[in-house]
Amino acid sequence: MAMGYWVSVYPVISDPETLTAYNELAGQAVRAAGGRVLSRGGRVVAHEDGIAQRVVLIEFDSFEEAAAAYESESYQKALGALPDGFARDFRIIEGTD
Repeated sequence: MAMGYWVSVYPVISDPETLTAYNELAGQAVRAAGGRVLSRGGRVVAHEDGIAQRVVLIEFDSFEEAAAAYESESYQKALGALPDGFARDFRIIEGTD
């Protein structure tokens, strides 16, 4: 079965402190759903139209688990903690077998 991944790219983070509540709630939701953080805010080299800002990569045992984790009550609560005007490019993708 193919793994599932959450990929988040944050184009601009003007005040990282405003993400504290989201980060705590989202971390709990991800762990409860079996997600594993592979990369969070490390070095990025962007090419072409890429964004060289914060990137987060989370792995799940399947695409279905990744999708269900996003829809979970606990993650939806985390989304409610995102500050107003906040934007990111968030995707759930299926890995290869």
